Amino acid sequence: MFTQVSSHPAREQNGHTMAKRSFHIHEDDLGVEHLAEDQEQDGKTRSQTESQSQTLCADDGYDEHEHDEDVEREAEDEENDDHDDRDGDASESSDDDESIDVSVQQDMEKLQHTFPHFRDGYRLIKRIGEGTFSTVYKAEDIRYHDYVNRWDIDADDSQWTPPPLKSSASHMNHTSRHPRRKPKFVAIKKIYVTSSPARILNELELLHDLRDSPSVCPLITAFRESDQVLIILPYFRHQDFRKYYPKMNIYDTRVYLRSLFTALAAVHARGIVHRDIKPTNFLYDPDKKRGVLVDFGLAEREGTDSKPCLCHEDRQVRKQRLQQSVAYNSIQSGPQPGYPKQDTRPSRRANRAGTRGFRAPEVLFKCTEQTTKIDIWSAGVILLTILCKRFPFFNSADDIEAMIEIATIFGNKRMKLAGQLHGCMFDSTIPTISSQGFSFEKIMLWSTCRSDGGRDGTANTLAPEEKEAIEFLSRCMDLDPTRRISAEDALRHPFLQVEVDGETEPEPELDAEEVMML
Repeated sequence: MFTQVSSHPAREQNGHTMAKRSFHIHEDDLGVEHLAEDQEQDGKTRSQTESQSQTLCADDGYDEHEHDEDVEREAEDEENDDHDDRDGDASESSDDDESIDVSVQQDMEKLQHTFPHFRDGYRLIKRIGEGTFSTVYKAEDIRYHDYVNRWDIDADDSQWTPPPLKSSASHMNHTSRHPRRKPKFVAIKKIYVTSSPARILNELELLHDLRDSPSVCPLITAFRESDQVLIILPYFRHQDFRKYYPKMNIYDTRVYLRSLFTALAAVHARGIVHRDIKPTNFLYDPDKKRGVLVDFGLAEREGTDSKPCLCHEDRQVRKQRLQQSVAYNSIQSGPQPGYPKQDTRPSRRANRAGTRGFRAPEVLFKCTEQTTKIDIWSAGVILLTILCKRFPFFNSADDIEAMIEIATIFGNKRMKLAGQLHGCMFDSTIPTISSQGFSFEKIMLWSTCRSDGGRDGTANTLAPEEKEAIEFLSRCMDLDPTRRISAEDALRHPFLQVEVDGETEPEPELDAEEVMML
């Protein structure tokens, strides 16, 4: 049973409106056949209308041989910028390996066989990411020009192909009188069958709710065949964070962070927590100075399964509750090294989803009332990484090591107070963890080799714009989530008040040759 779910109530096709019902599916629909029957009654799916548009391609001078050359040339242009749009800690294989990997080719053929109508609308090119919950492929949207694609932010400047390469000129003698359209690429996200229906449904609903949000990856459509689910997303040209972050200056950092916080403000305004903010989930193009937030596989609505936590209580109430705890009294009598063998205390249950090194302190302390502020902490870690030129900055293997890494910066005293916010006791006898910790300014000087008192001839103080960045960083990485800056307030912070170069420049005029093509 083949099913398509679209994020748009109606989608226009060559001047005609294709009827769609509003996006709404139930959790149990992912495991039964009712969804396909309902959609067949409400209107035609995109895959069912593709056969009607094949003649349109012929009328427009579509030539398969010419078209394949365009796709190959476009793929070569973007080959150096390809990276992953992935879940969790995905690993990307090299482009050369992907092109000759037999197992990848078999997986792609199996995917096309599983979805009978998929081949009519999309042409798989290669695998670009593989994660814990899904695999992502790059594909060409064959029917792109048959639809009104409001999700395409590059639609205005990518209507037509560039002039042919000289090496290909001999193959262009048989071209059509009509201009050949530039191939458009999408990301095909295949959800593993091990993912629960509720998880898949949640991601689709959140992507639908975030449609038309700035700097957020939109949902194009989705398919289901039995227990197999595909999500069709735009393919955004971007670069690997590890390649460009060492070269970023303060201006570049401001532009990057403003784009990221623009996306976070849109997500948080709808009461959604992303939970997995990290560089690989923010696809950024340094050339265009534009980024897009992706991967909402771990996202949830704020307040989901939450219970009251002390961090949102009055200070006096927290103090009273703390003094009544057994753990507080035992700590006051002196810390005991190690773990108790027979711990009879009930374990606390809380959402700990996220990527190691980017999880906020309240996640590590198992706060039962987590908010959108956990995303702000993760964004602060990205800023700390850029300023200190160290990636990854935190590299813990488990929650205990993660707490130790944070305590090394903030010190024992502030970590104790942070634990008390959530009804937890933190204490460490590790000698390298000081009581007061270190300032972000000193850490930045150490990391950039400017802490030797100027003996090497370089300045051992921060520039004014760097100090402004440090002040903004301290607002993002406050151990108290109630005092941490919000995404909306961050956009009003002086550090993010920056204009992107060329943002207000007029559109370039078309030359005579381009006018003839149009």
